[in-house]
Amino acid sequence: TPQPTTTQPASQCNTGSIQCCNSVQKATDPSASALLGLLGIVLSDVDVLVGLTCSPISVIGAGGNSCSANPVCCEDNSSSLISIGCIPVDLSL
Repeated sequence: TPQPTTTQPASQCNTGSIQCCNSVQKATDPSASALLGLLGIVLSDVDVLVGLTCSPISVIGAGGNSCSANPVCCEDNSSSLISIGCIPVDLSL
């Protein structure tokens, strides 16, 4: 059963840097699945959220940092094209 998408305060992101992603999708979404396949990434949890085309942002001193797309906290940001295990974050918290 799909889990509801929750948003956490950016200050609670302890798995890595906050990322600003152009889109956030389930790993089973056709475009995310195709990109994972092209990169040779195999996931044990196919129900995980992935961020596509992400760049790191800093929350500390957030005055000049903004994300007009999807701010997320992800477990694995090792690829610049895709971030794995993402949770949406609220940059204002």
